[in-house]
Amino acid sequence: MVETRSSDVLVDDLFRTTVRLRTYVDAQLRGHGLSVPRLRLLRALAAAPADEPLRMRDLGEALNVAARTVTSLVDALERDGLVERVRHPTDRRAYLLALTDLGRTTHARAEDIDRAALATATRALSAKQRALLLDLLAVLRDSVPDAPPSPPEG
Repeated sequence: MVETRSSDVLVDDLFRTTVRLRTYVDAQLRGHGLSVPRLRLLRALAAAPADEPLRMRDLGEALNVAARTVTSLVDALERDGLVERVRHPTDRRAYLLALTDLGRTTHARAEDIDRAALATATRALSAKQRALLLDLLAVLRDSVPDAPPSPPEG
């Protein structure tokens, strides 16, 4: 396997760790017909206020993913009966997205699986190490300037 590296071993290790964590959690979710991207979408829909369902565009912005990716995920979740498209009350061209009852149940189960997988993955860290790591990650994150906005798709 070809491995690419950045110019900073710390950044390389951070990315490698993130990929390993995501791969582990995804494997745990896949055993239940789920995935990390599906969980992220279900999580965003579950967090939306009941009186403010999300549009596809809102969901893409919340997840920071391309419109095509959101459409593919929503199509699959709709086929599985987890999400439904509802006509927008004032914009006849738009649809709002809502979790079905099965979607809410599946989301709760996925959160339990995610929580257990992450607890397993981080169990070797003491409370002090966790706090230190959180502090260090905040310093790193806060030192990165905001990226300029991306040009519109099209």
